[in-house]
Amino acid sequence: MRTPYDIILRPVITEKSVKLANLEAKSSKTKETKKITKITFEVAMDATKPEIKEAVEKVFGVKVEKVNTMIVKGKRKGIRFLRGKKKDWKKAVVTLKPGYEIDLEKL
Repeated sequence: MRTPYDIILRPVITEKSVKLANLEAKSSKTKETKKITKITFEVAMDATKPEIKEAVEKVFGVKVEKVNTMIVKGKRKGIRFLRGKKKDWKKAVVTLKPGYEIDLEKL
């Protein structure tokens, strides 16, 4: 049995992920703005969407609306004659239900 900390490895704090965390969307019909919170995590390569959802809900005490995952390919690196490749990793973008929030400064 894996713990939530085995599934969620670390938060991904980049310019793009911080912008996603504070996203505001306008409704085309009602012209209202609502806050959509999306948090990005690096997760275990074999983690599934239901496992990620359950782990985030347990660790942070929030309700998750949906989870999107993607495999990020490792970059090719070289030093002189040696060629290598960084490892591939899995990224999960977690959308929280309205009214829930995770403070990025405390992560």
